[in-house]
Amino acid sequence: MEPIRLAVNGRTDIGQVREENEDSIHCHSDPDHPFAYVIVADGMGGYSGGATASAIATETLQAHLADLLNPAFLACSPEQQQLTLQAALVDGIGVSNRKILDTKQTRPQFSQMGTTLVVAAIWNDFLVVAHIGDSRAYLWNDYGLQRLTRDHSVVQEMIDSGQLTAEQAQTSQVRNHITRALGVSEPVEATVNSWILKESALLLLCSDGLTEYLDDHTIERVLATYRPALESVYHFIDDANQCGGRDNISAGIIEYCNRTEAVTEFSGDPITLKPAATNDITVRKSQR
Repeated sequence: MEPIRLAVNGRTDIGQVREENEDSIHCHSDPDHPFAYVIVADGMGGYSGGATASAIATETLQAHLADLLNPAFLACSPEQQQLTLQAALVDGIGVSNRKILDTKQTRPQFSQMGTTLVVAAIWNDFLVVAHIGDSRAYLWNDYGLQRLTRDHSVVQEMIDSGQLTAEQAQTSQVRNHITRALGVSEPVEATVNSWILKESALLLLCSDGLTEYLDDHTIERVLATYRPALESVYHFIDDANQCGGRDNISAGIIEYCNRTEAVTEFSGDPITLKPAATNDITVRKSQR
């Protein structure tokens, strides 16, 4: 029996108001190795521009990650594999940014396009999350829900400075204003975090069309309630649509099952953090 099992599911929906779905999502679980990832991008720019930008981002990241499990990678030490996975994400984000900028140069009708991005990849028990903008990643296990990303947004900066509470931010007039995105400038800044997973867990990645309506308490309730767990993505989409569905909605889940985990006293953190050198860093990536 394999000690680690990974499964994925994802869905994107146009919502109840928009005429086009500018979100893009891609999910993958390798059939032969403990490797899985989910990519969610929320495009902006209108007139197919946002859809183009988000598609470029997800397709480029997918290509970088699809080439990862080669013989050289599999022959590396676990530490080298972890660094290689992080480098693949950072490089893929930089290439995505360059492709969007290049497309804007050749197609003036897309001059305003850009996209948020959140990607989570697991190799064995090593988790890497990278994000730009306000698309989010969450982790849930038996100890509760933890938000793994901090929005690159105006309201998050106001919360951090004490000008707004989290509750006030939900109804702020600038709640959809982001401070970072792919396709705006070079170099692009992505926040990259890494962890070692110790317990079985669910990872949720989503666009702000979901978090516009569902707070962290509601997200935790859905992840804790519905089984099979991967079907939670359908409940998330339905709930956001029933609440109004003003935006496109995307949700992707990775189910991480560690069959070798021991039953131990809870230490206080849902997940075990990597050392500070690899946790909570901001990576500036420029095109080579």
